[in-house]
Amino acid sequence: MIRLVNVVKTYPTPVGRRLILDNVSFCVERGQSLGLMGRNGAGKSTLMRAISGLEKPDAGRIERTMTVSWPLGFFGGVHGALTGADNAKFVARIYGLEIEPLLERVQDFADLGVYFNMPVNTYSAGMRARLSLGLSLAVDFDCYLVDEITGAGDHRFVQRCHEELMQRKATGTLIMISHAPETLRLYCDTGAILDGGKLTFFETVDEMIEAYYAL
Repeated sequence: MIRLVNVVKTYPTPVGRRLILDNVSFCVERGQSLGLMGRNGAGKSTLMRAISGLEKPDAGRIERTMTVSWPLGFFGGVHGALTGADNAKFVARIYGLEIEPLLERVQDFADLGVYFNMPVNTYSAGMRARLSLGLSLAVDFDCYLVDEITGAGDHRFVQRCHEELMQRKATGTLIMISHAPETLRLYCDTGAILDGGKLTFFETVDEMIEAYYAL
């Protein structure tokens, strides 16, 4: 379970603090797949980072009784001066996993070839996305946070990404941000729209999409 209770998050701006999350409260149970929509800048990625623990709320609390991935699509945890392999070794040490099996899993999934042993600073944006996704999927989390990354890479990689995420949906929990209705229909069972700092929930993804386009 992931529970947010009266979570408030603001950011400073030249004209004062901007309210991003306004007393947000909700609960995601194990096995649920939730899609999130909202305008650009509404705070969806901020919400994801708060759920993962990468950002702390100004007020309220976030409770987790299951392991949660970092947001897939978030590159902040990938060190640019290190190689892809060194980043994978670091993740293995952090989560207490055997290094060699994780290296093989990430290298096979990300399919970076010789670049796997080159500094991440030499990667294209797509290659960084594939590494970040491979690192996250190499760790068995209870809940996966997905932030607009399912289209990274060529057709073969996109298909592998789809297969992995469908497997995670079948055995765990997904919280996914996307502007693509077909993607949300494919992976999610329920939905929510973030607008003006408030979350509105919908029983079906189709209801969420209809409400989003009505905004």
